Amino acid sequence: MTKREIMAAPIVLPEKPDMLAALFPVKKPVIGVIHLNALPGAPRYQGETMKSIAAAAVRDALTLSKGGIDGIIVENASDLPFSRPEHIGPETVAALTAVCMEVRGAVNTPIGITCVANGAIPALAIAKAVGARWVRVNQWVNAYVANEGFINGPAPEAMRYRAMIDARDVAIFADVHVKFGAHAITADRSIPEQATDAEWFDADVLIATGTRTGSPTEPREVNEVRGGTNLPVIVGSGLSPSQVPTLFAAADGAIIGQWLKQDGRWWLPVDAKRVEELMNAVIKVREAL
Repeated sequence: MTKREIMAAPIVLPEKPDMLAALFPVKKPVIGVIHLNALPGAPRYQGETMKSIAAAAVRDALTLSKGGIDGIIVENASDLPFSRPEHIGPETVAALTAVCMEVRGAVNTPIGITCVANGAIPALAIAKAVGARWVRVNQWVNAYVANEGFINGPAPEAMRYRAMIDARDVAIFADVHVKFGAHAITADRSIPEQATDAEWFDADVLIATGTRTGSPTEPREVNEVRGGTNLPVIVGSGLSPSQVPTLFAAADGAIIGQWLKQDGRWWLPVDAKRVEELMNAVIKVREAL
């Protein structure tokens, strides 16, 4: 039986290339997160130079890359409280672009962009400028109530923008049943149905998450997302070495940020020993496949 027959997911579009496999020629790829210091314009920004912000990001990138991480996401995670998508300013786009250029120059590891909150179009612009391979969008379709308020899925506008700037080679990694949100608006739609919606609106890779940064993702949720899609499904939150065997039995890969940091605090630098511990667990799973 084929994977499609096993999963019994609906076929909503012509089959597309497996973008996860195209980006990462390894089994069960692991993507590490660089949580940037506060950028100019953000409430927590205290005048730190862009050179200093970029240097910290490069140090994290080098630690991740040397530790064997397969991909890196750069995220303006310290820009709390996050702006709504329509209020993300040119100062944020400019700063993220400047830092990503430094990261791209320091490592050969593929990079992606997350521009919070839900800045799909700004992230695509940055990805085009710096040669990033994908963007992560927390709410791609439908709508939900986030910390920032009511958030609409940006897929129709974002896909037209991607076409306009000729960035079709930038993949869309889309969360399903996104963390940090209330889902009352879509409560009558199951997680598999929401996964189908994301594929229908042309995402490339789907992400199953926990309830907030660092919270564990349950294998059940991964399987529910997979039940509604033929796209690759990865874990987006809460992975640790002890959870790798269980979660990688269900997921095609993972994004991991907080656990790789010193003391498990997302705002601290990446810890080389933690990277090594995680990747040793991943390698064991890969060797058993």
